[in-house]
Amino acid sequence: MVAVLVVMTLCGAMGGAGLKVYATSRKRLHVLMGLGFYGTGALLNIVLLQFLPLTVVLPANALTYIWTLIIAKWAFKEEVGPMRWMGVACILGGLCLLVL
Repeated sequence: MVAVLVVMTLCGAMGGAGLKVYATSRKRLHVLMGLGFYGTGALLNIVLLQFLPLTVVLPANALTYIWTLIIAKWAFKEEVGPMRWMGVACILGGLCLLVL
């Protein structure tokens, strides 16, 4: 289930990335990919809620912010400062407290 949780959050981040690409390219494929990733993430969220408590699934959505930061740096070559990395550390720390 943890792998599905990670994929769910990655889909959310990829959905946002697809829409960002669409904002500059205006290619229909990009918006469809973005919406497809968002939709897949939402469906996985529903499936996970059948097996895991809401108090685990919903806070785990915070992983989407971490994926988004990585995608922004890697794919869009955006500058990611030390404060944002500290934010990532806080998110991970909070998730560990909630899940463990």
